Amino acid sequence: MKLHVAPPSPRAIKVLATMNHLGIDVDVEPLDLLNGENMRPAFAALNPNRLMPVLEDDGFVLWESNAIMQYLASKRADQSLWPSDPRKQADVSRWQCWELAHWGRACSTILFERFVKRLFGQGDPNPAEVERAEQEFHRFAQVLNDHLKGRDWLVGQGITLADMTVGAWMTYAAQAHYPLEPFPEITRWYERLEAVPAWKKATASLIPMPA
Repeated sequence: MKLHVAPPSPRAIKVLATMNHLGIDVDVEPLDLLNGENMRPAFAALNPNRLMPVLEDDGFVLWESNAIMQYLASKRADQSLWPSDPRKQADVSRWQCWELAHWGRACSTILFERFVKRLFGQGDPNPAEVERAEQEFHRFAQVLNDHLKGRDWLVGQGITLADMTVGAWMTYAAQAHYPLEPFPEITRWYERLEAVPAWKKATASLIPMPA
């Protein structure tokens, strides 16, 4: 298997963490987004969206990070990360859908405005965009915080794909200055995720805030 990925990205981190946790040997092909490698015809032939990550497995090409995570766990028939029980699996899938529809949208906007723009010299944050995204962040962080009360993990008694999916956006919480103060359960839960060896390995390439 070959994984085309930009390792510092949250969307890459959750796939890499899944791969690490499962012990799956994947050839990681770094994708240079800064120089537009994702826009070249060779990559567009793999993913017409021109986005990463993309997984190749013996002629099968799969894009969308959450789908890749599910596929990798299914390859190992892993019952912990991706349960076979229909209700538990649906619960994991529910949180992955929630991340796509709500959490990731709010977090990515704040991250872009406060960190990515500065990193690539694209100017100052847009106050209107930050305000809109922070309103969304507060709304959905409250959902996550309430759910985590009395829980170590999002679904069941152990780590699942749900934690890796939702947790990916927390990797740059400090750089993005997410308004996390009212949500201590999220911080507590993410500290637990940070202690997982597969997560530590996946987050080794995080980009620090530029001086």
